[in-house]
Amino acid sequence: MKDRIGNVDQTFIWQDRLLGAGDRAVVQPLGPDHAAIRAEDDAVLLVTFEQAGDLFARGRAGRPLAADLAEPAGWSRLTLAARGDTWFRDPAVHAYFDRLIDEGYFDRFDRVVFYGAGPCGHAAAAFSVAAPGATVIALEPQATLDPALAGWDRRYPAARRLDFTSRFGFAPDMVEAAELAMILYDPTRPLDAMHAAMFRGTNVVHLRTPLCGGGLEDRLMAMGILPELIDAAGEGQLSARVFHRLFRARRDHAPYLDALLDRVAAGNRPRLGALLCRHVLQSRNRPHFLRRLAELDERSDRPPMGVIAP
Repeated sequence: MKDRIGNVDQTFIWQDRLLGAGDRAVVQPLGPDHAAIRAEDDAVLLVTFEQAGDLFARGRAGRPLAADLAEPAGWSRLTLAARGDTWFRDPAVHAYFDRLIDEGYFDRFDRVVFYGAGPCGHAAAAFSVAAPGATVIALEPQATLDPALAGWDRRYPAARRLDFTSRFGFAPDMVEAAELAMILYDPTRPLDAMHAAMFRGTNVVHLRTPLCGGGLEDRLMAMGILPELIDAAGEGQLSARVFHRLFRARRDHAPYLDALLDRVAAGNRPRLGALLCRHVLQSRNRPHFLRRLAELDERSDRPPMGVIAP
């Protein structure tokens, strides 16, 4: 069956292009900046919040990440797509979730998983209140960008025009009804860590992903971790222990190893850097690490500044 699109306004060109979202998907525009993409199947529902630009990147042709993550398991899926960084702070999106709540939509499913990263992570946490008992996986989420509460985060000046004080606004409060809220962040990125610290409660688990921030979703996908996390959540098996086991994959992830080596080198610890290079080279052929090892060995043989060699 071909995709259908309801309530189409032909001016919403980017939403028309979402017809590549999947064979069974129904695409519904939500004002000029948002759209909902829905396909129903199994009694597990994956709800993702995604950037429209990502849906058309790398030849995806409008296919959401949710399709890749949910379809192999036969799950139902619902994607909210945004044109740009909106944090989904739009009355049209709020009204859409109100309709789903009124219809008892989320009650049809045995398990509901909300997922998003960055601004989409904020939305995943915030709108999870629509499905009490859901599992939330939020990567590097902003808790809020209300200047009264997060005036210290100046990375998103355009977001100052958005209203984070109304419904679905303060994400940490919205996850109180979740069964589990996993907040993943890079502790070496202070602003992300400060947002993560605003999520509290016995149902909140903070997971540190050092040297992986500023694109954590891409890192976890490249390491094969994200699909496994989503799968564990859908099966009701997600835990900190599961994450830590999966996160061992960073030991074979070249960008992580590069970042770790750069951090060690920046600390002026050439011997430790050389040990890291040797560890990597024991099991992998990495010419880059071989070159860095030679440089670090040379540095470690030099006397410290101001010291005269014997």
